Amino acid sequence: MLLPVNVTFGIVLAVLLAAAACVAAVAHLGPGRSREIAVAGLRAAVQLGAVSLVIGWAVRSVPLLLAFLLVMYAVAVRTAGRRVTPNGTWWLAALPIGAGVVPVVAALLLTGLVPVKGIALIPVTGILIGGALTATVLAGRRALDELANRRGEVEAGMAIGLPDRDARLEVARDAAADALLPGLDQTRTVGLVTLPGAFVGMLLGGASPLQAGAVQLFVLVALMAVQTVAVAVVLELVSRGRLHRDGRVAPARGGGQGP
Repeated sequence: MLLPVNVTFGIVLAVLLAAAACVAAVAHLGPGRSREIAVAGLRAAVQLGAVSLVIGWAVRSVPLLLAFLLVMYAVAVRTAGRRVTPNGTWWLAALPIGAGVVPVVAALLLTGLVPVKGIALIPVTGILIGGALTATVLAGRRALDELANRRGEVEAGMAIGLPDRDARLEVARDAAADALLPGLDQTRTVGLVTLPGAFVGMLLGGASPLQAGAVQLFVLVALMAVQTVAVAVVLELVSRGRLHRDGRVAPARGGGQGP
């Protein structure tokens, strides 16, 4: 049974959002985090309302469909990039997100598994872009934090003759790889701990449990592929000094960027 969109629905959402914001404030989960939670919830309500209207047009026109997908991609790049770094290198988040999503979506279209129709392409691409966004943010932040905390080890590696890229890579690799853990855990426990959205949505839409399970398996495997590529590209950008948190771009030995 689908959720009824009525006054009770709105009240429950408001209470849950207020509870999340209050807990964040009471537990001191970071400066401004409580406000971020409240704003994120309100933005989600407004954006989903607008998207619900726009999708109705996008599914009837290929040009509008492509424009909508580009907007999704652009917003993901901006969101991920600004989460990773405040400087001008944030736009490089376009590379890991694109490198992960574009080949997978292209393969799905070429094999006919997903038709060039908005009703199918938008949700599938949205799920993959969202997964790539999450992996990019986690990998980028963890890798750059590790380089900052272990700067001495990076400099020691360079001092013994390691190229800049290799010295950074040795320090940042394991930290960036942690970005894969949420997706791996979700895949390992699917059906036992969680019933993800695609599975539940298919069941609510009238599909058989077997069909719903097949779609969810497809989504999870595609997400793992997308996120693995995104993490690998982020790690390469960070290790080469292209994606960084320095206030200015200063050349380093071998053409790299200081850690």
